[in-house]
Amino acid sequence: MAVKIRLARHGAKKKPFYRIVVADSESPRDGKYLESVGTYNSLLDPVEVTLKSDRIRYWMDQGAKPSDTVRSLLKKEGFFNSAN
Repeated sequence: MAVKIRLARHGAKKKPFYRIVVADSESPRDGKYLESVGTYNSLLDPVEVTLKSDRIRYWMDQGAKPSDTVRSLLKKEGFFNSAN
């Protein structure tokens, strides 16, 4: 089972709100996930990102790979700078 850290879309039509989730790579985008590790709200200015960095670190240590979008969000929040 390959595990990914990716976005799951919630919210109303034309008002997206995203959860950053850890999910099996074969599950649907908005389907079942293992754990919610943060949120991303792109409608606010500036955008609002909340992260559970300890849980993200745990899942990455277990082999979870972030999607391209989540990886860029983590970099902007300084997640990779503090780890390396």
